Formats: sequence, C-alpha cells, structure tokens
Amino acid sequence: MRTPKSLVAQKSIEYKYEWESCINCGRVLVPCNYVSGSKTVQTISEIVKISYRPMYCPQAGCKSHELRLCSAGWQQIAPRNSTYGFDVIAKIGWERQQHRHIYRDIHSELSKQVKISASQVAYLYSMQYLPLVACNERQDIGKLDHLSATQGLILSLDGLAPEGGEPQLWLVRELQSGMTIRSGWMSEQSQEAFENFLYPITQRAWKVKAILSDKQRGLLPGIKSLFPEVPHAFCQAHYLGNIAEPIASIDEKMKVTLRKTVREKIGAIIRPEQVESPGVLTVTGLLPSPVSNEQPPTSSPLNQESRDEETAIGISAEISVDIPPNKATAQQQERDEILTAFKRRIRYLLTLKGRPPFRLAGIEMFQRLTEVLDCLDDLLAHIHDDTLSHLHQGLQDALALVETDYLNLVQAEIWLRTISSILDPEDNAARSGAQVKSQLMAYLKKIRSQSKDNPTLLPLVAKIYNTTCRYSSGLFHSYDIPALHRTNNDRESEFRDLNRRLLRTTGQKGCTKRIIQRSGAWELIPTHDTFEDTLDAISQVDYYHYKQERHRISGHRERFKFHIRSPKKSQSQLQALKKRWLRLSPD
Repeated sequence: MRTPKSLVAQKSIEYKYEWESCINCGRVLVPCNYVSGSKTVQTISEIVKISYRPMYCPQAGCKSHELRLCSAGWQQIAPRNSTYGFDVIAKIGWERQQHRHIYRDIHSELSKQVKISASQVAYLYSMQYLPLVACNERQDIGKLDHLSATQGLILSLDGLAPEGGEPQLWLVRELQSGMTIRSGWMSEQSQEAFENFLYPITQRAWKVKAILSDKQRGLLPGIKSLFPEVPHAFCQAHYLGNIAEPIASIDEKMKVTLRKTVREKIGAIIRPEQVESPGVLTVTGLLPSPVSNEQPPTSSPLNQESRDEETAIGISAEISVDIPPNKATAQQQERDEILTAFKRRIRYLLTLKGRPPFRLAGIEMFQRLTEVLDCLDDLLAHIHDDTLSHLHQGLQDALALVETDYLNLVQAEIWLRTISSILDPEDNAARSGAQVKSQLMAYLKKIRSQSKDNPTLLPLVAKIYNTTCRYSSGLFHSYDIPALHRTNNDRESEFRDLNRRLLRTTGQKGCTKRIIQRSGAWELIPTHDTFEDTLDAISQVDYYHYKQERHRISGHRERFKFHIRSPKKSQSQLQALKKRWLRLSPD
C-alpha cells in the first residue's frame, strides 16, 4: 500500500452545488479557523488520512452565517463515519451482484489490497452498498416529476408470492423510466393494506396516466379508491392463464389416464433396462460397471462398417440363414438397440409436464405417442417382431381410450390460441381498445354457438366467457395507451432474476428465501451498467438520505433477529430478554 497522506479540504462544496459565494447574500465563503474532523480511510489503492475544514458566510445576520458547510469533495471519498472508501464499497457490491461471488471469494480477492475481514465485507454490502444504491436512484426524482408533467406516469405493480406465511414483497415501478417508486413488504393483501402501500404516491401530485397489475382481490378496490379516474389495465398473460385453467385440468386428467393405461398395457415391456445387475444401471468410480468389448456403441466406426458391408453385398435383413454367425449377431444387436430406443422414448413421453396456457402435456403426450405408433406401423410392415407388436397394440388401445377427450382438448386449444392472436397487436392491424373488445366478444359468441351440443366443451366456453367479462374492464387499455404494456411479465421476470441471482450466489434455496425476506426490496433496486458508473453514483449520495436508508434496513432486519435455529444463540437471546424483564419495576 502507498504511504498514507493528508488531504485538507480547501473549499467547501455543498452537496450538488459548488459554493464559492453565499446563495443568500452573495458574500464569499471563508473557511473556519479550526479542523472539524479527521479520519483514516482505506481505498483500494491507498490509505488516505482525511481532515476537513468547513466554510461559512462571514456576513452577520445572514441565514448561512451559522451554517457550517462540509466539503463535498471529502464526502465523495468515503461515507461519513466509514473507514472504507466508496471504491471498496462499490467493488463489493459489483462483485456480489454482477459476478455472483460469495462473500468469502470477495474477501479473498479484496484482502490483497485492503485490510478487511470477511464479516466486514458482508456488513458493507448489506448496510452500506444497498442503501447507497437505493438513495442514488432517489436523486433522480426530478426526472419523474418532469415525466409526470409532460407525459404522465404509467405504474406497474406486482408482488412476489410469500414463503411460509412471511410478508409479501411488492414492487411498484414506472414503466417508461424504469424507476422504483415503492419496493417493500406487506403483511396482508387487504384493501386497506394496499391503500396504505400506495397512498404516498398520491401525495406527490403526479399525473398517473395508467396502472398495470394482476387482478388481486384487495388491490382492485384499493386502486379504485386512490386513483378513481386512472385506467387500470390487467395483465393479459394472467387472463389467458385463467381461461385456460379448466382446459388444463381436463388435459391433466387425460394425461394421467393415458399414462396409467400405457403402463398397464406395456409397462412390463418398457420398464426393463439393460443393467449391470438387477436394480443397478451404469456406475463409475473406483469400481465402475464392466464394459463389453463385443458390444461397441452404435455410433462406432466398426458398426458403421458392418452396416455398409451388409448393404454392399446385398444381404437382406429378412434372410438370416445365409448370414455368417457374426453378421447374425450384429443384426440381432441392432434389433435390440432399436427396441431399447423405442422403450426409452415411450418412457420419456410418460413423464411430460405441462405449462399452461399453451403447453398442455396431455395433448402433447397423445401426439408424440401417436408418432411412435405410426413409426411402429412402418417397422412391423417391414419385419414382424413380437415385442414391437405388443408395444403397438398397447399404445393403440391406450390412445383409443382417450381419443374423444383429445379431440375436445384440441378444439379448446385452438380457441385459446385464437383468443391470444386476437389480443396480440403484432398479428393484427392497428386497432383501438373498443375494436379489440368487439372482435373478441364476437369470437366468444361464435364458439358458444359451436359448442352448444357438446357437453364437454360447453362448460369450458362458459368459463372463458365469464372470465373475459370479469377482466373486460382492464383488458383493452394497452391498445389506446401506447406505452402501456399488455402483460406484467417484466415485474415477474425481475423477481425470477433476483431469485436466480441469489440462488447462484448462495447455492441454497433456504438462504435465498431468507435474503429476499430481509433485503429483497433493496436487492430489486436497479444498478448501473459499469463499475465506474456505480462508483460515481454512490459517491454522490446525500448523507442525510443515506443515514435514513440505513435506519430502514436496520429496522426491517430487526424483525428477523429471533429467526435463528441455533440452540445456544436462542437460549442466550431468551436469557437477555428475561434479564431486561426482571429489571422492570413491578406495578
């Protein structure tokens, strides 16, 4: 490290402004005749000893005469009362969020340049970096004021599903700017709770042009109460998922029936695998599975040469009498491998899972098994094989059992895709919300007429129609407001990205959940694209805002002080509470 040096502030710079003269009376500011503070700060490249001399207005009676203005230059080296510079704090945050490094690895790398402990790395990230990032975004609130005055704000709201009865994390962003307006936890999802959560937004006198959210029960009346004149758009992805629920339910039942029938018919055939010994498949390690040199992989050059040679001399696969013993063995091996491949394919298809509204596992399973059945038809027409015949018959019986349900589901899936196409602006010419609504309702009327004689499809159409009516008040605003998104997927992807980032960082699902509960609101605050921009941003944060943000983090984390499983620590906490109680004076 370099030799420590002293930096004495020569000029006082008020936050955001360089004051050479008083803004009240115009007199030139002068430094005080004393040094009001000093400390040693560790940066990545050096140890800096900082002392600073505040400035004041010499004009008696001026409003600034009693003020002592600290140097902004000093404040941009390190946070007040911190022994580590902004570059150290930014480095920890950058490595943690962008490179997904754990605290131990960050400490290992950083300790080569800075004297710091592993626990201090974690503390600087959670109690300094995160509040600094949150305060940095808050400095741009003027941009939001300007956007409100010129265009109007579009708010997007979404919440992360709570874990184990814990509070639910909610996020409110402005869609056009991407700025975080509210990010925090709610203990319940009642109308009153949502009103309290959103009320501070109404106090800013912002012009809100539209609101996008899911259709939570308590959220709807809360928004209507606070923003009665603002269009409230509902997520079209959730709408499609809701109308697909009964279809997905029937599809799941058909899938279970088909899978059960296939296993009953041909389970004994498709289940056995070539094994080392009963119950054991491929094994490695010090004592691996034996490998037979007589059965090379099907992709080996030797097998390919054998096939080419068979083709070259014109040997028919159907005539085994004239084939030399080694050729007959190779052909039987080829048959066995083909049979094994079909068994594995069928076993895999029985494990398919759906992802509504458009990926329905039952329909996909039926279609893929039908492909296998058609292929078996061609194989049996060429060479008859008892195993293939049994597979063919079993699949045919199983598919025939659910064919009627399959045809109904295919029709319902066509309805879903058509509805999605009607709502998709990219598949259609420019339309107003009223035109899209008219087109959708006309299509629903059409499919109701088509399904009136089908007892299976009629309830599905009724569900689609009723759900559409419930969503209709907020389903079409996006066609009239260009900047309003059709779905709330961006917010949901933020929650997924946060979960993936923390899971990759921690490697533990439980730890990821705990971090989201303790600091998820701050983890969701967007950061800058480069380390330099991040360092520049956090070094200009106002100390007063930074101090308040640290109090918010401390207050929230205090809620989890007793969420520990260590018997030793929990007993110590209980004893401490007991001592505090015993010190109280009896009434």
